[in-house]
Amino acid sequence: MVRRLILTRHCKSDWGDAAVSDLDRPLNARGKRDAQSLGIWLAKSGYVPELGLSSDSHRTRETWALLSTSFTIQPDIQWHRSLYLAAAQDMLAVLRGAEEAQCALMLGHNPGIARFADMLVHQAPDHPRFRDYPTGATTVIDFAAERWGDVDWRMGRVVEFITPRDL
Repeated sequence: MVRRLILTRHCKSDWGDAAVSDLDRPLNARGKRDAQSLGIWLAKSGYVPELGLSSDSHRTRETWALLSTSFTIQPDIQWHRSLYLAAAQDMLAVLRGAEEAQCALMLGHNPGIARFADMLVHQAPDHPRFRDYPTGATTVIDFAAERWGDVDWRMGRVVEFITPRDL
């Protein structure tokens, strides 16, 4: 069986108000446009998750809300405080504990999400932005695994990698 992970970094956030905590920072105008564009691309490409796993920050919640509007069926979403600024190992633990959806989308933050993407895949895509994983970066990764609990480092095969500027 194949499990598919769509790994997305939140879109561009607004740094305009220094009084707003990092956890509560919203998306800026570009981030909102990028999230909508990513959702359209995911839907058109047939990459529609059955399950969302996301940090509970304001910017990941907004990214999810905007990109998921393009999905014809709304996936279940689980908000995880443990994914806020998480290390790669913590992200893997959340993924391994996911319910058995065939396709899941995980939303997170750098630097952990860049490291997580790099450690999951057997071979990195030939894209100059993969290793730094800019805002909105999205990798579609397939795993030959019966359950999410079977996923491990270097098992993933990159199906696609895209950034909002590529759209």
